[in-house]
Order: sequence, then structure tokens, then C-alpha cells
Amino acid sequence: MADRSPAEQDALYQQAISDFGSALERLTRAYEVNAEARRDLLQDIHVALWRSLRGFDGRCSLRTWVYRVAHNVATSQVVRKRERGPAWVSLEELEAVPDQYDGERALDRRLALDRLLTLIRSLDPLDRRVILLYLEEIDAASIGEITGLSAGNVAVKIHRIKQVLSRRFRQGVTDER
Repeated sequence: MADRSPAEQDALYQQAISDFGSALERLTRAYEVNAEARRDLLQDIHVALWRSLRGFDGRCSLRTWVYRVAHNVATSQVVRKRERGPAWVSLEELEAVPDQYDGERALDRRLALDRLLTLIRSLDPLDRRVILLYLEEIDAASIGEITGLSAGNVAVKIHRIKQVLSRRFRQGVTDER
């Protein structure tokens, strides 16, 4: 394990934030509805990332490292909140979850994005992690490296998640008419 000097650690952190800061902000929106909770989560991710970079040894890309740390922090926070909030659902159960948005508002692009994020938030942590990385245009091999899944398993999960999310959106359109 590498043991970087504080200056090296700070420089690597600045590079990571410069390259992936906006992706981290998008990730927090996918994990947290509440703006204050999102800010707290983003701060927790930044702290964890900075601390972790002391031991970053380059065996994976900086991108993979950043996403791994960020998703681990976000997932840990979700697990801690699980007792207080709604339960996670499997992909199969997601199809049966009532949609909280009415048809008239679903046409608006922003509300459609909010609706998608709501559906994504209801996924179990691993499926959520996989689809969020996919939406960040991370390839299956890298997603596998981040999540510990095989690239083939990642590809199958992405396909299934996209089918379920697409079906839920089509059902929303059907319900609107």
C-alpha cells in the first residue's frame, strides 16, 4: 500500500475532484432527495476520498478508485438509514411499486429525471451502483472492477435494470392517457 506525503495526497485529491467532481455531485443526487442530506453526503465522500488517497497505489485507475470510494460511502449511508426509511426493492418488485408522479407533470424533462432518480433510489444498493456507473458512461469491465462483479454479470444487470426502468416509464405514459 502506498503511503503518500500530505502534499502528494492533496495534489491527487485536487486532480480527482477536477476530473470527477461533477460526477460525484450527480451521484449524490441519485442517492439523496433532500438537498441538505446531499450536501452532507458529498462532504462525507470528499473526506473519505481525501483520506483514501494516502493509500492509493495505482493498481486501478484514479477514476475507478474515486467511484469505488464514493459509492461505498453512499451505500454505507443508505444502509445506515434503512431502518428509518422505506425498504429497498428488487428489480422484480420495482415493477409493482406505485409511481408517485401524476401523468401531467411527467412530461416535463426535470420531473422525468426526478422520476428516474426515484426509481433508481428504490433499487437495492448493488443494482443502484451498477446503473449509476453505467449512466456515467463507465464500461462494464470498469464497473466490474469497482463493484467486484464480473464484466459479464455487469452487462446482464445493466440490461435487466434498463428493461425494468424502461417498462416503468412506459407504464407511466400509459397511465397518463
